[in-house]
Amino acid sequence: MNEPQTLIDKLWSAHEIARREDGASLLWVDRHYVHEGSFLSFSQLQKRGRTVAEPGLTFGIADHYVPTRGRDRAVADPSIAAMVTTLEHNTAASGISLFGLGDPRQGIVHVVGPEQGLTLPGLLIVCGDSHTSTHGAFGAYAFGIGASEVAHVLMTQTLWQKKPKRMRVTVSGKATAGIGAKDIALSVIARVRADGAQGHAVEFAGSAIAALSMEGRMTLCNMSIEAGGRCGMVAPDAVTFAYLKGRPYAPQEAAFDRAVEAWSGLVSHPGATFDREVTLDAGAIAPIVTWGTTPDDALPIDGTVPDPAREGDPARAQYLRDALDYMGIAPGKMLTDITIDRIFIGSCTSARIEDLRAAAAVLAGRVSKVPGLVSPGSSTVKRQAEEEGLDRIFRNAGLEWAESGCSMCVGINGDIVPPGERCASTTNRNFRGRQGPGARTHLMSPAMVAAAAVSGHLADVRPLLAGRKV
Repeated sequence: MNEPQTLIDKLWSAHEIARREDGASLLWVDRHYVHEGSFLSFSQLQKRGRTVAEPGLTFGIADHYVPTRGRDRAVADPSIAAMVTTLEHNTAASGISLFGLGDPRQGIVHVVGPEQGLTLPGLLIVCGDSHTSTHGAFGAYAFGIGASEVAHVLMTQTLWQKKPKRMRVTVSGKATAGIGAKDIALSVIARVRADGAQGHAVEFAGSAIAALSMEGRMTLCNMSIEAGGRCGMVAPDAVTFAYLKGRPYAPQEAAFDRAVEAWSGLVSHPGATFDREVTLDAGAIAPIVTWGTTPDDALPIDGTVPDPAREGDPARAQYLRDALDYMGIAPGKMLTDITIDRIFIGSCTSARIEDLRAAAAVLAGRVSKVPGLVSPGSSTVKRQAEEEGLDRIFRNAGLEWAESGCSMCVGINGDIVPPGERCASTTNRNFRGRQGPGARTHLMSPAMVAAAAVSGHLADVRPLLAGRKV
């Protein structure tokens, strides 16, 4: 009981109700987010004649399938319209608060939760979406669950889980100009590979992490899933508390001060043991882009794509051939010689106000050489961006300014990359068909996407930022 504990140890013990002989524990869930794709889970409740156990702890958000255009009209796709209507009916019948299409707070669940103050340090948070890990940026234990688990949480407000291993990624030093959280995340994934954190709760630490804003920390924790992690987390600190103060659902006044006192204890003890340690030097990280079909196919922008002929492992060589064939890239080609067809700025990874500002800093006074779509992470972000004039920068550059939603990240809501086209994207996944059948996706930071837009090819953003306020 007196051994030094990691952050995940503290969060786990605070939520464990019971433990089975097989090692699984029954955990209490503090916050549950559902979206329009959760209708199957509600159907399971109805079939069993059950009701939602704790409706005040569940919040509904319409984000995955909703269109980002024509919000002043009825949803044109009948199947999507039905899902949106079903979410409205299910939440209303259960007494669950809903941020629906007509709500000024609507947006992507992993953007809305934090900005509304629903996501707080020390909570156990689940949602039927793998990138629920985003919320771990606040020192929460947050992870995605499947449809049957969503139903279990709705019925019991609990969940059976096996405790993950503990992994710490320490990023020390100071990042250079033009390097953002997405570059750090892709560097980590390239280092440990797409399954390197499998079965682990990943805690990010170090001076470079402490220097990140909450937006940057959310990007980092969001991408921990792409390294195979169960979740990502950052210990809460003064940056966290400043972000949360005054948020609608956060504790207020004296209650907030008491909460901060409790939250301040959510740190790993000195000497706590991790199952795996990884260290990076932030000063050595360059702008990163992906070239293949997994997020760990990532390289500095001044690099060249691999040549299968130089690969000694036959299985790896075959993977490289297949990935390059799908992506339509010649072996050994310089990344900066890869032309693009369109760009996308959005998703739960990189569509917060800080992300839009970073892209706008590059695009201001310039014109995109390719078409593109900018979808803010929430209606709140959209309004703020418009107040700051960012929408005009995007429009003047020739890009489309849309409503909030998951948009082109998932390719299930009408926003897709046409077959065979190449997209520079701020999203989190680049597997085959992620942004639409036959789509070719290159992942990078918002600033790097903007650089690709004005260049017409993958490009280093750093020269484009010279003399500009970032």
